[in-house]
Amino acid sequence: CLALAFWWSNPTFRAKPPLTIEQIDAAVRQSIEDKPLVAPESRAYYAIIPSVVRVVGLMTEGDDGSDSKENGTVERGVGTGVVIIDNGTILTNLHVVSGAKKIRVTFFDGSESDAVVLSTQPENDLAVLRAKTIPDDLEAATMRSTADLAPGDQVVAVGFPFGIGPSASAGVVSGLLRTLEQNGEERMQNLIQFDAAANPGNSGGPLVNADGEVVGIVTAILNPSGIRTFIGIGFAVPIETAAG
Repeated sequence: CLALAFWWSNPTFRAKPPLTIEQIDAAVRQSIEDKPLVAPESRAYYAIIPSVVRVVGLMTEGDDGSDSKENGTVERGVGTGVVIIDNGTILTNLHVVSGAKKIRVTFFDGSESDAVVLSTQPENDLAVLRAKTIPDDLEAATMRSTADLAPGDQVVAVGFPFGIGPSASAGVVSGLLRTLEQNGEERMQNLIQFDAAANPGNSGGPLVNADGEVVGIVTAILNPSGIRTFIGIGFAVPIETAAG
């Protein structure tokens, strides 16, 4: 009886009343205020960005890749690439480097390197590059099958639109198994359609899911007016096709 009386009289051993809805709500609000949730788009961007590179095809003889125009007008193909093997192997669009006399890539840490073309897949507008020198801590992107990709899934396109970047734009998968036509003829098949903003310079860049895993390579935009700006329809080559 004495033990029972001690237990009952000691507040340490008494059951605490359950929290009210108001107390739970206040605790959750305080927790979010103390440590805000990271947006999924931001999480995806920071997961992929160490593997994203700026790709420049130098078309003019004598162009050294600098921004100086002292030697007159230079012609360049500017796009994006993604590191798929940490030895400096980079996947990009063929049209970014087609006809280039020299290829220059800029890595996440700002270091630059010349690159060479290892292989091409013209029917899918793809090229594989190899950088001659690479950063010590170069990271390869994680690739993800599109087997479970569905319209409405969130995606982020990362690249260098108009040479500005790295830039991120977010949207959703608009459709799958799309065919891109040009001059009334089928140009490319089995494409991912998406509505994340893409413009010239995004070509060759990764289209990633909410986890920052590459599901496609941005390759084209559709604008019936002929103006090369985005109106809401972009296309990416599925990563399975690119990996092949």
